[in-house]
Amino acid sequence: MTLVASDTPVLIAGAGPVGATLALDLARLDIRSVLVERSPRPSIHPKMDYLNGRSMELFRRLGLADTIRERGVGPEHSLDFLWTRGLDEDPVLVWHQPSVEQMRRRFAAVNDGTAPIEPYQRIPGSALEELLREQARENPLIEVLEGWTLTGVEWDPGGVRVTVANQEYGVRAITARFLVGCDGARSTVRRLMDIPMQDVGESTTYCSIYFRSGDPVLRRHGRGFLTLAAMGVTLVSRDEDRLWTASTPVPPSDPLYRNPLDLVQERLGVTFHVDETISVKYWEGSLGVAANYRRGPVFLAGDAAHRFYPAGGHGVNTGIGDAVDLAWKLAGTVDGWAGPALLDSYELERRPVALFNRELCSDLVETTRRFGRLAAAGVSRAQLAGLLEQEVHHVDNLGVHFGQRYNASPVIWPEAGEPPPWRWQAITASTWPGGRAPSVRLRNGSQLFDLLGPGYTIVDQSGRGLGDEFALAADRRQVPIAHLVVDDDAVRACWERDLVLVRPDHCVAWRGDQPPAEVNEVIDRIAGHRGISRRLTEVPRVCARG
Repeated sequence: MTLVASDTPVLIAGAGPVGATLALDLARLDIRSVLVERSPRPSIHPKMDYLNGRSMELFRRLGLADTIRERGVGPEHSLDFLWTRGLDEDPVLVWHQPSVEQMRRRFAAVNDGTAPIEPYQRIPGSALEELLREQARENPLIEVLEGWTLTGVEWDPGGVRVTVANQEYGVRAITARFLVGCDGARSTVRRLMDIPMQDVGESTTYCSIYFRSGDPVLRRHGRGFLTLAAMGVTLVSRDEDRLWTASTPVPPSDPLYRNPLDLVQERLGVTFHVDETISVKYWEGSLGVAANYRRGPVFLAGDAAHRFYPAGGHGVNTGIGDAVDLAWKLAGTVDGWAGPALLDSYELERRPVALFNRELCSDLVETTRRFGRLAAAGVSRAQLAGLLEQEVHHVDNLGVHFGQRYNASPVIWPEAGEPPPWRWQAITASTWPGGRAPSVRLRNGSQLFDLLGPGYTIVDQSGRGLGDEFALAADRRQVPIAHLVVDDDAVRACWERDLVLVRPDHCVAWRGDQPPAEVNEVIDRIAGHRGISRRLTEVPRVCARG
């Protein structure tokens, strides 16, 4: 097979939150895509429930942050973990995370780069998926094929040919330059590409029941986002009203012939009235990361690339980061300005993030299991509380979400010396290359991040237009760099250099106080190629003076 022409630049398998985000981000960069989804409509089962602040920043780039919040849990509700031996007694300990409203007030009190723009948001995965699919259907650059199943993939260096099937319309062949598998933990794309998962520990079978109940016994000890019972039930309040999910492990030897809600109530230590059972789902909890994220023109993202337990919200948030990282690199390759190292950098940047988050998820899962084992052994409430107090860092972890660093990336210009310290519970405000740039409010109240371009942006605080030389040199290679002139004390206080080159994902690619003597080498590196001469065109320039 030799592929030259294609029906679409990018074909995406899976229209869940990750696949739909990838399609929308590509469209933002004027790249067409086809989004293929086997399910004719979004799942009614809520799945995930938590978008961290970093994911909300990335959705803000797409103009979706406010809409997501409108469909999610209200900002007045805190995010609490209630650890209990059973609902028939008081919680052993409560892990408290402030509400979105409280977070906003806390972030508004500082403007030194240590606070993000967006707090977290609780939203059922089904609601997020529905919203993102709606956005994709309405976008003229995205063709959405719902109810189509991917059945085969052929590929060579020129692209891919995918066959998809639909009960009503039969079989269709689609050619694309690139294929991205965002098709979940049991990814067909990953299987067809023969990419193994590298798992740690053993998998566990769970039963999740999605139900409606107004029984006050479920709030006997106050409101809580998660109630974690020692006998193995995780109870999730989905809307802070009457919608709940209860998940419990099911041993392989137990076929669960009885009503699963009976098992849940037994393990919670109370009985309660259920108004409606909406859905029941069995799933495998595991901790795995794909050995590779790419095979030729085929890529993996989201759960297809990493499988986590739904603990700590690491699954979907890692996947959203994958989608954003990959989108602009695919766009650069399709548009012709990117060299081969740009797409190579996707796995080199994102796979270490998944490996790190897998360990965090594993730690939280083991904390839950340890709590259950010790409670069953009769350990005192005081000792159980003491144990859990040592693990509360799982809900106080801004540095985990905002402090990812791509220091070893081949498309980041390295800097001599030691990078600034990384902190678990706080954001380190720095423009050190490889990390997220600090978010800052300008004098007029606008956010600096909102002024960054869809491609690269050279943020220029020199007062002498020094960014022009950099931007013009980049444009000779058709590398899209907007020149943003900034005159603001808050930016100057934490951005550290007169010139800072920011990628489309808010990550710093290069910085300096003068245009670099090796400016062409810098541009070649950050774009993933070496020394290609391109015609000069006008460079967009935006002035932001607070």
